[in-house]
Amino acid sequence: MARRGDKLREHILWIAKDVFLEMGFERASMDVVAARAETSKRSLYAHFESKEKLFLAVIDLVRGLFLSRLRMPGDYAEKPAEALAMFCGRYLEILLYEASIQMCRVSMAETTRFPQGAVQHFDVMFTEVHTRLSAYLKTNFGLSARASAEAAQRLLGQLLYPRFLRALFGMDELAESFDREALAPDFDLKPIRKAVADLIASLQKH
Repeated sequence: MARRGDKLREHILWIAKDVFLEMGFERASMDVVAARAETSKRSLYAHFESKEKLFLAVIDLVRGLFLSRLRMPGDYAEKPAEALAMFCGRYLEILLYEASIQMCRVSMAETTRFPQGAVQHFDVMFTEVHTRLSAYLKTNFGLSARASAEAAQRLLGQLLYPRFLRALFGMDELAESFDREALAPDFDLKPIRKAVADLIASLQKH
């Protein structure tokens, strides 16, 4: 049975995501998307009136996927140290996934053409993560809004440098897949646990 309505729109978005990741915005075409989605160009344009609108919709799709797979720190464990370590580990696992890095590269390449899209992508990959960490630290350690924001920023800085930059510049091998529901049991949490322990110790001193 042919896909219609919202099901066809969702199918097109998933196909378009792969096309943009593979070809970049400039080389990707609506013809390629329509062919791979096995739908007509007329149907494609009925859902997305231009390649630009389709690209922005893909960024919105990626945003939803990222946040739903990351969840909140408190979802991982009752004890704050474990919850923070698991949340940060999951964040790095998703961030260092091959498709995530590819999407970052595509978004950065199109910053001039799609400044708002770049802002939205940055917001979900970094700002929203900082917000979730900050809120958790504020609630569980009795910090002020400013102190919790600064603590979250310090922790994220330790997590992201240099691993994210090395991945972004193609210096490290990237994961080609990951469990959609949970952190991989063999993911190395040792450096993350240390960073979390150091952060908690510094908070307790104050």
